[in-house]
Amino acid sequence: MLDLTARTIQRWRRQDGGDRRFGPLTEPANKLAEEEKQLVIATANSKEYRDLSPKQIVPKLADKGVYIASEATFYRILREENQLAHRERSRPAKNQRPREKKATGPCQVWSWDITYLKSTIAGRFFYLYLVMDVWSRKIMAATVFSKECGQNSALMMVEAYHRHGVDPNKLVLHSDNGGPMKGSTMLATLQRLKVVPSFSRPRVSNDNPFSESLFRTLKYRPEYPSQPFASEQDAQRWVDGFVQWYNTEHLHSEIRFVTPDDRHYGQEPEILNKRKEVYSQARQKNPNRWSRQTRNWEPVEIVRLNPERKSPPEEDRCDEAA
Repeated sequence: MLDLTARTIQRWRRQDGGDRRFGPLTEPANKLAEEEKQLVIATANSKEYRDLSPKQIVPKLADKGVYIASEATFYRILREENQLAHRERSRPAKNQRPREKKATGPCQVWSWDITYLKSTIAGRFFYLYLVMDVWSRKIMAATVFSKECGQNSALMMVEAYHRHGVDPNKLVLHSDNGGPMKGSTMLATLQRLKVVPSFSRPRVSNDNPFSESLFRTLKYRPEYPSQPFASEQDAQRWVDGFVQWYNTEHLHSEIRFVTPDDRHYGQEPEILNKRKEVYSQARQKNPNRWSRQTRNWEPVEIVRLNPERKSPPEEDRCDEAA
């Protein structure tokens, strides 16, 4: 509470008294006068220099044949006046971490993004718009377009919304900060559908991890073409095949190795219960091979997007008495 170290207390006890250090008895000979200090503050806050740091102010003053104080003195005085911060209106924006999104069932939280697909023409790409359900990992929409724009985003969203029978007022759509995601056409469409938009921080891919992970799975498939796509239709055909495999055959590691379709449409409990029974029988048959509990085959009830960071546990306090 007093901000004293244990060494200081030990030294005081050895001296049978308090701190005997009195500090300097005289002020430094080169100490700035109060008028000089006020001149530093006035110069730093003047219209000409208020948008500059001391490292910029001092050289500009020297160009005019003026020397008031060093950069270090400017910094020290501004720190004492609580002005060692961005004093101008153009201060960098602080982007807050997105709030946690929690899904306990299908069609509650969707994540989407756009990735490039190479074409046979150098410098030209096709654009895959891909939406997934965060809770079930099911791909809800995967459409290839020839360009990136908010109109295509809106068309894709409307089609996926109606095809999957989304309940209004219950869906959150998370994406990054790209133009197709935050364009007026897309935002107006989400408002009309009563879908709540959510966005990552600029240039922070970790805020949209589900879509980023899905793109990695897509482009690292053995079947992913080694040659660029010849046309938009060719790209769409390959994507359709991938979606079919991913939703109906791929055993996803984060949802107890069931397929996204099994989880999305309610077959997951039956599958996991059968696995649990198999493991239970195997343990009864050979109990000496199981030192701990069997594998966890309980369904994942809650999936969190951008989970809140838990504060570290408080450190144990030392007893005052030795």
